Amino acid sequence: MIRAVSMISNEQPDWQKNPESVWVDVLSPTPEEIDELKRVFTLNPLALEDALTEGQWSRFEYYREHAFLVYRTLKTNGKCNDDTERVSLFWYPETDTLVTLRLREVGYLNEVWQTFEPVTHGIEERVIYNLLSRGADNFFDFTDALKEETDTLEESMFQHQNSQNLIKQVFHYKHLIMTARRLVSSARESVAAFSRHSSLIGEETNRNTTEELALYLRDIVDLLSRTYESLDSSREVLTSVLDVNLTVQSNKMNEVMKTLTTVSTIFLPLTFLAGVWGMNFEHMPELKWPLGYVFAWLSFLVLGVGLAWYFRKRGWW
Repeated sequence: MIRAVSMISNEQPDWQKNPESVWVDVLSPTPEEIDELKRVFTLNPLALEDALTEGQWSRFEYYREHAFLVYRTLKTNGKCNDDTERVSLFWYPETDTLVTLRLREVGYLNEVWQTFEPVTHGIEERVIYNLLSRGADNFFDFTDALKEETDTLEESMFQHQNSQNLIKQVFHYKHLIMTARRLVSSARESVAAFSRHSSLIGEETNRNTTEELALYLRDIVDLLSRTYESLDSSREVLTSVLDVNLTVQSNKMNEVMKTLTTVSTIFLPLTFLAGVWGMNFEHMPELKWPLGYVFAWLSFLVLGVGLAWYFRKRGWW
């Protein structure tokens, strides 16, 4: 599907005849639509190949024909998952023309399209900034959702929760953070390269709007850098949660072992006495004593209670 909007008027543009001052958006193009784009616009073949290839990460290249940016972000849903969105931008600064190509729906692009208002010269720079900034906002939504999840894990760490489930959740979120960090790092480097080349384009063409775009892009780079740092912070929190959980489990195991050791120690002398009095020798003393059985049980009780009291007093139990 191909749709176009004029950069400078509310009239429907005929982009096939006059491919200037327009924004052309392409969604899941067919081979025929790709041929039509190639007929109207000068598309670098390497850039077009990257735009049509699944799984491309963010990257920027400045070709002789146009500037090219692949911008890959997390999906617009505010949830803590690894679904991604990707849009490829072909920018022709000399003709105020922007072509966006995507293989699947991109939520924030549709929002920018619906709120688009044609103005005077240089609107494509604002469109580019809006697209990139909203994509960066998706990363922030992810980090906010992740922070809530890590806070929940911290609170549940000392509650009666299955340790195995907690460990599974920690490693699940660590995997998400690893994926998000790669996306943020790739997007940050690409936008930073775009910003540097935008400054050069502004100097070559004497366009203040292009130089202004470079400033806006640096603001997005700063936003992505802060997102990257926030992801690092969340990763450290998850590592701390995992370490503390292991410490808590180790302490619980130590308490259990202490209890078992104490009980075993108490029964050790009792077992010794029961073994001595249980020997079947003919001339053992106290065999014919009427109170021998009662004396044996009293000895067991006094010895057991005495050891338990002593261990409790020393803090061993």
